[in-house]
Amino acid sequence: MNVTTRYVSVPERLGLLGLAAGAAALVWPAFTSATGLGAPCPLYAVTGVPCPFCGLTTASVALVHGDVAGAAAANPGVLALAALAISVVPLLALRAAGIMAAPRPIGGAARRWLGSSVALLAVASWVFQLNRLVLS
Repeated sequence: MNVTTRYVSVPERLGLLGLAAGAAALVWPAFTSATGLGAPCPLYAVTGVPCPFCGLTTASVALVHGDVAGAAAANPGVLALAALAISVVPLLALRAAGIMAAPRPIGGAARRWLGSSVALLAVASWVFQLNRLVLS
């Protein structure tokens, strides 16, 4: 049996994650109001030290409600995630229609560069969150 799997690139996966976060952010305020439950950062709750992703829920809710400044103040990374989410929809539609070819996996050097870039962005986000929540 010959099974063909479709390769989905990392930016596409992040864009899909962004779409899911946007959808969740639309219903999150109603959910928290109805149940009284929240989603605190476990690391911040236990240690008082924020993780690089602290503020993403707040930023996502602010962004889907049109508060770009509030979203950027909570976690500027949400703006990049939103840009990927917006761009992934037509990209996946073009691929599904056969107009655009599926992405090819990247090689070793490009993969290392991408990994280093993501790690650098995570460190920058962490510094931002430390400044926002601990040092201020």
